[in-house]
Amino acid sequence: MSGNAEPYGREGLPLEEARRRVLAAIQPITATSTVPLQEALGRMSAMAVQATAAVPGFRASIMDGYALGQSHQPKLRETWQLKGRSAAGQPFNGTLVNGDAIRILTGAPLPDGAGWVLPQELITVDGTTIQLAKDASDRPWIRPEDEECRPGDLLLAAGRRLGSADLARLAGCGIAELTVAKQPRIGLLISGDELVPPGTARHPGAIWESNGTLLETMLQALGQSVTQRRVVADQPNALRQALLDLANDCDVVVSTGGVSAGDTDWIRPLVAELGAVDFWKLFLRPGRPFAFGSIGEGVPFFGLPGNPVAAAVTALQLLWPALQVLEGQTEPELFPRVMVELADPLSRRPGRPELARARLDTNAAGTLLARVDGSQASSRIGSLQHADLLLELPAEAGSLESGTRLWAQVIRQRIF
Repeated sequence: MSGNAEPYGREGLPLEEARRRVLAAIQPITATSTVPLQEALGRMSAMAVQATAAVPGFRASIMDGYALGQSHQPKLRETWQLKGRSAAGQPFNGTLVNGDAIRILTGAPLPDGAGWVLPQELITVDGTTIQLAKDASDRPWIRPEDEECRPGDLLLAAGRRLGSADLARLAGCGIAELTVAKQPRIGLLISGDELVPPGTARHPGAIWESNGTLLETMLQALGQSVTQRRVVADQPNALRQALLDLANDCDVVVSTGGVSAGDTDWIRPLVAELGAVDFWKLFLRPGRPFAFGSIGEGVPFFGLPGNPVAAAVTALQLLWPALQVLEGQTEPELFPRVMVELADPLSRRPGRPELARARLDTNAAGTLLARVDGSQASSRIGSLQHADLLLELPAEAGSLESGTRLWAQVIRQRIF
């Protein structure tokens, strides 16, 4: 990186080019650790995991009913003699032959010799004799012993962000722990003379500090964690020391505020002094005052805007992919994009591309709709509160009619 950011005109760097430059500059952290499944949610798998056994490991009944000592389709009015019962965890230990049957419950193991299960609603029972009273389908209602996996099957690839379904599958295949990539240590610096802690009195001109809460909890929802968080006034010496301390203790430094061109915007010149600024300013709304560079021995630096919505949007677009690469994911996941229609007219002026916050809705025909509610000011956190989408508005677009088709990023996260 050069010591000073190159000029990219008054408009700033396009988002796609900014993302390319950020990701090209990030070097993955190679350290790993082994953790129990309960601590692995949201972490990055560092090694592939293969099955060591077949699961469930036995043939099981899919229905409550009767297991038969035959593998051919039963005939109407055919009869069998009951020999016992099999339940989950309490199997029947004998062997069935033609003409035999046992009572069997859902999930219970089939004994040797059993090759067909009849649902109980098709059967009449007379003492120890059962009879097929209704026509049966050609489905045997048996789950194979390797339905979930066979020995050697790939259960989990390296470089995957772990969800609850991943962890449940590993648990169900007998695996209790796995190797994950080391999480980046994130240092967060919030700057501003006007900031006071929530729950305290405001003096004239003060605002309650919210960027720290917004970014820390947002990153937590994405499987990341802020290890240090500092709130510092707009004093150059204090900010310089905070940047140095965070760069010394953390794998990435993130700041909010102080990267524009105001009289008290010290962060960007301090980063240039302590390391390098690769680029400054994005051709984007919200998020124009954004800086990327490094501090000290190449510790990545992300200078987010001070307005909370702009800070959140630029963090999602640039910081989040970079954190994935730091964890070893070669192709970072971006938010899925869908085509939507505007539910209502949208008033705007052309100028910069915009990522507008919107709710996802549908009409009676099932068309995906984007609803943009209230002010889109970058200082208004309320525009994030119910947002499902970041609606991609082209730079040249002026006011738009309802029904206009646009691309949108789905920012609600997966459950599984």
